[in-house]
Amino acid sequence: MKEPTKKLPDTNVILRYLLEDDPGLYKIAKELFEKVRVGDEKAIILEGVLVECVYVLLKFYKVPKEETAAKLKGLLHYKGIVNDDKEELIEALTVFTGKNIDIVDCILFVKARHNKMALFSFDEKLNKLYRS
Repeated sequence: MKEPTKKLPDTNVILRYLLEDDPGLYKIAKELFEKVRVGDEKAIILEGVLVECVYVLLKFYKVPKEETAAKLKGLLHYKGIVNDDKEELIEALTVFTGKNIDIVDCILFVKARHNKMALFSFDEKLNKLYRS
């Protein structure tokens, strides 16, 4: 069987790569992401994995919000990241750094706006952002 052409890295692979906190696992993750960075490998970072990365970096590792967003945006800019929603996720991380709302709400806001969809929420902060 031919090896799949796209990789789906999970949260732990991304965290080991970004944090470099386990030398053995970092080396393996780096091998993948260096190929993705230059486009020799293709990967998709699922929305749920991105959200989990944000929460783990913020809550468990205490990485500042701006640094968390910058690291993940940098990764999403790699040439081999081929998400259909890549630009939306990058924009959501940008919104996340400038607003006091969580990453899931930022993704909802950006996807609603980009796809001309009506946002339906009881969250007043999110509704205010959507109306602006």
